[in-house]
Amino acid sequence: MVLSAMILRYLLTFPARHLALVIPVVLSAGLVTGLFLDTSPLKTFILPVTILMIYPAMIGFQPGDLFSFKEKKLMLCNLGLNFLVLPAWALLIGRTLLAGRPELFAGLLIISVIPGGNMVVAFTMMFKGNVPASLKLAATNLILGSFLAPVYLYALAGTTVSVDVGHLVRTISLVVFVPLVMGISTHRWLMRHYSEEEFRQRIRPLLPGLSSWGLVYILFTSISMKATMILGCPPLLIQGLGGLLLFYLGVLAFTVFLARRLFDRRDGITLFLNGVLRNLAISIGLAVTAFGSQTAMMVALAFLFQQQIAVWFWKLDSRWSALSRK
Repeated sequence: MVLSAMILRYLLTFPARHLALVIPVVLSAGLVTGLFLDTSPLKTFILPVTILMIYPAMIGFQPGDLFSFKEKKLMLCNLGLNFLVLPAWALLIGRTLLAGRPELFAGLLIISVIPGGNMVVAFTMMFKGNVPASLKLAATNLILGSFLAPVYLYALAGTTVSVDVGHLVRTISLVVFVPLVMGISTHRWLMRHYSEEEFRQRIRPLLPGLSSWGLVYILFTSISMKATMILGCPPLLIQGLGGLLLFYLGVLAFTVFLARRLFDRRDGITLFLNGVLRNLAISIGLAVTAFGSQTAMMVALAFLFQQQIAVWFWKLDSRWSALSRK
C-alpha cells in the first residue's frame, strides 16, 4: 500500500518536477501525432480541463493578501512593470517583428497582460527572495490581470484581430474566477480537517502536479490540432520564437534595471520573478478557447522560455551578482 502511494505520488508530480523536459517532449509528440491523426475531438474537453488545471493553483489563495501590503515601493514597481511597461513592450514587438501576424501578436499580448505565474512563490522560496511579498504580488497580479486582460486586448489588438470582449469576459470568468471560488472553498474545507502546517507539508506539494497534467493535455491538444499548419510554415514558427525571445530579453532588462536601482537582492529577485513568470496556464486556456490556433501556438511556445530563463538567470546572479546586494 505504501509503495503504491509512493508510485502514485511520483507519477502525479512528475510533470511539475520536470517541466523543462516534459514541455518539449509534449510539444514534439503533439506535432508528430497531429501529422497522422485527427485530434480535433479532444478540443471538446479543453475548457473543463482548463478549469480543472487552474483550480489546484487556487487552493490556498488568500483574498486578504490583496489588502495587507507593506512594501509599497515594491508593489508600485511591480504594477508599473506588469501593467504598463511589459504590455507596451509587447505592443512594440507586435507592431514591428510580428507585423502581418495578428494572431501571434494577440498571443504575445495575452502573455504580457496576465502575470502571476503558478510557480512564482515556489521559485521565490528556492531563490531566497521575499516570500511574503511575493505571495501578495502574485495574488494582486492575477486578479488585476484577469480584470484588465479584456480591456488591454481590445484596446491594443482590437484593430488587428477580432476580439469578442463579451466572450473574453465569459471565458476569463470560467477559467479564473470559477476555479478561484472553488479553490478558496476547498482551502476552507481542508482547514477544518488539517492544520496549516499539514496542508503546507502534505497537500500543497501535490497541487502543482495536478495542474501540470492538465497543462500536458492542453499543450498536446492545441499543438496537435494545428501540426500541419505549424510544420508547413517555418517562417511562422521562427517569427513566434523570435518575438518571444525578444519579449523575455526585454523583461530581463527592465527587471534587472529596476532591481539594481531600487531594491536589495531579496526584493530584487522577488520583482524579477513576478515579472518573468507569466501565468501561462491561464494564458493558454484563454488563447485556446477565445482565439485562433496561432494565438494558442504562441502561448505554447512561451513554455520553452519561461522556466529556463528564471533558472539560468538565478545561476548567473548567484555567481555574478546581476541583482544589487545592498
